[in-house]
Amino acid sequence: MPSVVGLLEQRELTARRRVDDLREEADRLQAELAVAEREWNEWVIARSRVGEVLAPGNDAVVGPAASEGLPAPGVQSARPEPAEAAKPKTVVPVWRAGLAWSALSVDYQRILQALSDRNRLGQGALTCQEMAACFGLDPVPGKVEALRSKAKRLTARGWLIEPAPGRFALAKDVAGQRGGS
Repeated sequence: MPSVVGLLEQRELTARRRVDDLREEADRLQAELAVAEREWNEWVIARSRVGEVLAPGNDAVVGPAASEGLPAPGVQSARPEPAEAAKPKTVVPVWRAGLAWSALSVDYQRILQALSDRNRLGQGALTCQEMAACFGLDPVPGKVEALRSKAKRLTARGWLIEPAPGRFALAKDVAGQRGGS
């Protein structure tokens, strides 16, 4: 007859193997998601660039230098070339009236929903540690900083406000829209 400890060890081993398999699958999916988001972002940028090029009124400068964004020979560039910016993992559009929350990725929607619930209940802004607790995440620095980065990005795009350093709430117009049109 097998011992109780032996049976427990056997079940623990089975559970650990399942966790390892699921972690490998999650890592694979995260990598695949990162590639897909990067590709999506490149298409968004391409569409934006084509829109700029095809916009009326861009016919003022003609020639190869204009098409390459280079100054004409012998002419100094009036503005310095911007440094290559880091590519964001997801695109957060600038908030405008009528823009639905569904324009954001699920992680950003979760942040908006948590803050919307707080707003509806008449409670104040949330810190990133409090958001981590709301989402069932461990309040470890990596998770909290990831939330802070997302909240700061939403703030920069007009979705959130930061009434006090490190505390985030829905922007007034976003709060009035409750999830978009």
